[in-house]
This record gives sequence, structure tokens and C-alpha cells, in this order.
Amino acid sequence: MSLLKQKDESLIKNNKMIDENGREIAISVENLVMEFKVSKDRIDTLKEYVIRTIKRNKTASKTVRILDDLTFKVYKGERVGVLGFNGAGKSTLLKIISGIYEPTDGDVKINGKIAPLLALSAGFDKNYTGRNNIYLNGAFLSMTEDYINEHFDEIVEFSELGEFINYPVKNYSSGMNSKLGFSIATLIKPDILIIDEILSVGDIKFRKKSSEKIQSMMQEGVTVLLVSHSIAQIRKICDRCIWIENGKLVMEGPTEEVCDAYVENAESGKKKKKGKKK
Repeated sequence: MSLLKQKDESLIKNNKMIDENGREIAISVENLVMEFKVSKDRIDTLKEYVIRTIKRNKTASKTVRILDDLTFKVYKGERVGVLGFNGAGKSTLLKIISGIYEPTDGDVKINGKIAPLLALSAGFDKNYTGRNNIYLNGAFLSMTEDYINEHFDEIVEFSELGEFINYPVKNYSSGMNSKLGFSIATLIKPDILIIDEILSVGDIKFRKKSSEKIQSMMQEGVTVLLVSHSIAQIRKICDRCIWIENGKLVMEGPTEEVCDAYVENAESGKKKKKGKKK
């Protein structure tokens, strides 16, 4: 999917997306729909799958709608939190915005360069060394070989991997993988930072360093879209929030207002569950 779809030419002025009030739009999501096909029946073994394939009696699939006609905008320089319980569609939304998933329907327009801090080691080839994966992952993030060469030592130094950079990634711990992924992803100077629950990367020392790195990027006016289950973190970082449930927009507005409503809804849901158990 192209990260910048310019179907509505009236929004584009001097290569920027501007709303009717003159505000510059960083992310525009309109009538977004995402559906996945899942099996109605569970197939536990490869043998069973092969037998059903030969007999042409594999179970039918059903369509599950993860995002349902979702519409919102994020303006340049904003820090927007995305709230929602497990299964609400938050991570799917970020993957669509980052260009990882192609939506079933709807439109996403992006105005600027994105740094997606999602599953940090998702693009790694486990059989390659950390060194080779820097070039591989960098290419996925549209970095040129010359740019990577210029900043290679900076990446290795920030990752704290030392001589392990020459070892296959399959021998890395999850923390080492995250350190390398974070060091690569934050090398570019993005206009938009997409964050999905990765503000606690690596050990205590690296967490402090990675947090400071993100804070410095924010201070430079980077637009932020953050998914986190930590309400305290959302309140601290974001100035506006959107709350989605079952793929639909429930509420959007100032952070404190949306967070308060979300927490109240969560607490009332817990009370209802306790009442049913009695």
C-alpha cells in the first residue's frame, strides 16, 4: 500500500494535507475497514490438513471484521494515544497506517516520513548476522546503503551489542533483538512516530536510554501515535486520545477526558463480571 494516497486533491496544498480550518494533517483515516478470514474449525495437525485438502473437505472460513468504518485525523505535532481493550483493533490499525497491512476498504493518507516502532525484530532474518540485518531492516525503512554505511557505527554503539553484531540473530535473546530493532528504527528522523507498546525495550539501562531517545524525538515536534495499555503513560505523553472498541470509534478528545471515561468503563465492566459470579 502506498503510504500517501492523494485521492482528495482538495486536501493537498504545497505537498501538505490541510483541513478546512487551515491545520496541517499528518494522518487521515477515513471509513477504514479491515477483515480477516479465519477457519471455523480447528485443524490441529499437518496430517489432518493434508487429508482434508485431498478430500476437498477443509472447513469453511468465516470473515471477522477487525476495524469497522473507522474515521479520524491526527494533526501535525500532536501526540495521540489509542485506547481499547484487547482485541479492539489497535495494533491492526497501526500496521495499516505503517503500510504493513492493506485495508479491506477505506482510505489512509500519510503526510510525512514514518518511523514504525511496532514488533521491532519482525523484519529480521534469523539466519543473518546482526550486521546483515541492519542493512536488511534499514532497506525496509527506505534507508539507502550509503546512509546505513554512514550511520552503521552509531547503530551498533546505541544497540550495545558490541561483537555480537557479527553473530546470527537466531542466537540473540529477545532483549538483544529489541535493542537492535529500536536502534535501526530510530536512526531516521521521522515526521511521524508510530509506537505500539515498546517503551520498555531491553534492560533497565537501555530502557532509560530508549525512553530519552523517544522524548528527544518528541521535543523536535514529531507527530506521535501511541498504543499503550498504560493509562499513566498515555496521560503523561499524549495531548489527545481516541478510544476504539470492536473496531469502532467510541470516543475522541482531550486525553484526560477520554482516559477518565475509558477507566470508568473498565471498572464498571469489572463490577458487572463480579456480580455475575455471585
